[in-house]
Amino acid sequence: MPLRFTLRQLEYLVAVGECGSIVLAADRVNVSSPSISTAIAQLEQELGLQLFVRRHAQGLSLTDAGRRMVAEAQSVLAAAGRMTDLASEITGSLRGPLTVGCLQTVAQMLLPRLRRSFSDRYPEVVFVQAEGHQADLFAALRSGKMDLALTYELEVPPDLRFTPLVALPPHALLAADHPLAARSRITPAELTGLPMVLLDLPFSGDYFLSLFSRRGLKPRIAERTRDMGLMRAMVANGFGYSIANIRLVPDLAPDGAPLCAVPLEDAEDPVEPLHFGILLPEGAVEARRVRAFVDHCRSDVPVIIGPGRPVGACG
Repeated sequence: MPLRFTLRQLEYLVAVGECGSIVLAADRVNVSSPSISTAIAQLEQELGLQLFVRRHAQGLSLTDAGRRMVAEAQSVLAAAGRMTDLASEITGSLRGPLTVGCLQTVAQMLLPRLRRSFSDRYPEVVFVQAEGHQADLFAALRSGKMDLALTYELEVPPDLRFTPLVALPPHALLAADHPLAARSRITPAELTGLPMVLLDLPFSGDYFLSLFSRRGLKPRIAERTRDMGLMRAMVANGFGYSIANIRLVPDLAPDGAPLCAVPLEDAEDPVEPLHFGILLPEGAVEARRVRAFVDHCRSDVPVIIGPGRPVGACG
């Protein structure tokens, strides 16, 4: 009698094998834990093998047979992906799932517009989006939970590959009535004695502070927050300045108060821009839909968030 199991069951098997936990695997593939447990039990029954050793409070460990089956399942899933790509190539269409991550502070102004234009062009691609901080994106890419991520080139580990799309110079974010709001440029030294509202996120906070420390300066941090909206509202209401690399259009805080962005420049020690781009697992096999999205980003991302797009004047 032929064996009967599905690609979905093999996907669940690989997820549990790599995560070592049904709960973590369920989160990775976005289904309930009971669905994972049922699929694994059905697969073990169909194969006539014990694939996992279940230890109370310690998760699951693969048996020798389980390790061999997970490796084979990975090969089967990869082959299935290649078949989907081949079918798309033959028919000239693009289909299949695509999970795109985006840095949380950028997602609100980039991801919906980018997704809309891509989905209009490739309606058969099942687009799934996720947002997170830099460390979250690293973990999701490594676990296979995301196909790619849109983020800054900040502390990118060697096992992930970064492709730059646009260079974004930093600017000082100020309340519209701030004495420096009418300036055409500001140096880090001129900000040092003023209160700073630091967007204190993993990696991002270190970058903002490095704009001062590399010049032997130390900013006067008055407030710290991990919420971009709160940071913008604090600045707009006069509690200090902040630093950002992307300008919103229009420059308003969540409470409607106006903001002003002034380029951060230093003639003696040029301020380097921060690169924004695509992050992929190193050596990953890129499906056609992934390649198509990368090409789409190359053309659209600079238009949406690039420094050359129209913005309102300050002062």
